[in-house]
Amino acid sequence: MKTRPLGRTGETVTEICLGTMTWGEQNTEAEAFAQMDYARSEGVTFWDTAELYPSPPNANSAHRTESYIGNYFTSRDCRKEIFLATKVTGPNFPWIREGKKLTPDGITEALHGSLARLKTDYIDLYQIHWPNRPTYHFGRHDFKVEIGSAERDRDDCLRLLQRLDQHIQEGKIRFFGMSDDTAWGLNCYAELSRTQNLPRIVSIQNEYSLLCRWFDKDLQEVSLKEEIGLLAWSPLATGALSGKYAGGAVPKGSRRDYSGTNFRDTAAAAQAIDEYVMLAKKYGIDPCAFAIAFVLSKPFTASVIIGATQPEQLKVNIDATKITLPPEVLQEIENIHVKYSRYY
Repeated sequence: MKTRPLGRTGETVTEICLGTMTWGEQNTEAEAFAQMDYARSEGVTFWDTAELYPSPPNANSAHRTESYIGNYFTSRDCRKEIFLATKVTGPNFPWIREGKKLTPDGITEALHGSLARLKTDYIDLYQIHWPNRPTYHFGRHDFKVEIGSAERDRDDCLRLLQRLDQHIQEGKIRFFGMSDDTAWGLNCYAELSRTQNLPRIVSIQNEYSLLCRWFDKDLQEVSLKEEIGLLAWSPLATGALSGKYAGGAVPKGSRRDYSGTNFRDTAAAAQAIDEYVMLAKKYGIDPCAFAIAFVLSKPFTASVIIGATQPEQLKVNIDATKITLPPEVLQEIENIHVKYSRYY
């Protein structure tokens, strides 16, 4: 398994990251253990979770995924083999810190909870799951920016970063990153680290796929110039890029069967997916591996977070690292993207 640099840390992480958000709802603990065993056998040593998981989030299952991973570490005695990432929940879920905005004390409370569940005394990469301020992520195309809020939001970032620094100094966190943030947010953290002598942000975990390429705009420039690597989530657009939902099909046990429709369910997206699937098959490549290989082709990608509910899905997703898409295929991808991207 090949590795890639993580920001300016001097560390490398495997270019496939094992995602875990289905564990505890769609997947049992035994199935989660089997996925972790297989990932390790394939050299995937970068794993990502969150205090919020499993997903879709609910009060009854919150934190369960981290507990599964902690139980696995105890069972296999392998914590030191794994570069472990987890995330502290942002506002809006009432069963986690009453759904309030994330505060420095909230970070401390969340971190200690995660350390206990994960049965470890440190987190390699601790991430803020989403900012306190609104962003366009999770399909919020109409999010509103509050005029005159820059100083307040910058101070919010500073206070959170100062608390993260405290825990880094204590040895409970090694590095920190953001998730579902914007170019302004990344620049804010990068500037604060320079001017306030605080830890540097090393990664940004945002959605990126053939069907979601917002990162190609301003975030790409910030990522490359500041050396803040993308950890791409949903590289298969919640499974849609496999082609299994073609014609409105909803296979039993699939993500869509479990959680309902997705905000990318548009006619244009369906047409684009059909063309991407046909293009993959034209070159004899599994559509899922094709979609992941595309994300890996980007210079800003540090790792691709894969998720699977079935063993065969996990194998295909990991094997995507063996594929290099040639320039002519990448150009055909761009042709499809230009054709449809304005509509979804």
